[in-house]
Amino acid sequence: MTDQPTAPTPGAYAAAGVSIEAADRAIDLMKGWVEKARRPEMIGGLGGFAGLFDASALTRYEQPLLATSTDGVGTKVAIAQLMDVHDTIGFDLVGMVVDDLVVCGAEPLFMTDYIACGRVVPERIAAIVKGIAEACVVAGCALIGGETAEHPGLLDPDDYDVAGATTGVVEASKLLGPGRVRPGDVVIAMEASGLHSNGYSLVRHVLLNDAGWTVDRHVDDFGRTLGEELLEPTRIYAKACLDLAERTETHAMSHVTGGGLAANLERVLPAEVSVRLDRSTWTPQPVFDVVRRVGSVSQPDLEATLNCGVGMVSLTAPESVDTAISVLAGHGITAWVAGEVRLDDEQGGRVVLEGQHPGW
Repeated sequence: MTDQPTAPTPGAYAAAGVSIEAADRAIDLMKGWVEKARRPEMIGGLGGFAGLFDASALTRYEQPLLATSTDGVGTKVAIAQLMDVHDTIGFDLVGMVVDDLVVCGAEPLFMTDYIACGRVVPERIAAIVKGIAEACVVAGCALIGGETAEHPGLLDPDDYDVAGATTGVVEASKLLGPGRVRPGDVVIAMEASGLHSNGYSLVRHVLLNDAGWTVDRHVDDFGRTLGEELLEPTRIYAKACLDLAERTETHAMSHVTGGGLAANLERVLPAEVSVRLDRSTWTPQPVFDVVRRVGSVSQPDLEATLNCGVGMVSLTAPESVDTAISVLAGHGITAWVAGEVRLDDEQGGRVVLEGQHPGW
């Protein structure tokens, strides 16, 4: 999982700020967690230059399409560092990449990660990888490899950032997307677990910088500290959405990340339709209202930055709606009808939010 450059002597490289011994210790600590995030198609283990995956598994497909996605978690890592809690950020990383992948109907097969840090602290690196591995289990994909890089002089000793990439497969005939969407399709909203991993620059600016709140501040609206609320892991929808695609007439899905609900939903709309969403059908979690009130953030700005309580949506045929909501409930996901797709030649491709959230 970690490159081990050859230095003139161990002491010389350590003097430059890079510890090979710490990297080796981190690998030893993470091995057990990586082993838990295996699939039968994964070949070998840690230590190779590349992860191997048995592609003969794809022979069961008539026309397999490979899908890939890459992402990070943005400035949410700053909250993890302030809290000194590092075993949940992996859920944010996995959620960001696998749920981008699954919207086209692709099953995530394997993932790789990249951790850049100012100093390798073995226990901290192992905690990050633990979260990634546990999240891969939830998503159903293998953690097939990765890299930990120590960058002294570029990053402060306790700073780090994470990124990842995933590869999946979908049968061409089952590919989801704008080409399948029809007028009359129903928009099914799936509840977010919280902020997920987007908009943290705004949230940190409002609550930590301007308001001067600290991560250990207890917030009655949350029933816990600010830091605990901000570190709530991203919900992973992958298995639920694959089940949804298999058991219902679902035509498209959209992962609500940077840009908010409307902008991400517009990405899966054909040009001839529009969508009307009714805000009165859901109440966003308190964190969204707190950011709005404390920062005097306008609703358009809030909705263009944060998910506002909806982490994923599907565009599903009306006759499948009841089944869809039941399927999602079986995966522990609260879902509801939030809107409808309409034929709209004049303003096609647009999403309009109407009404108001209860209590706002």
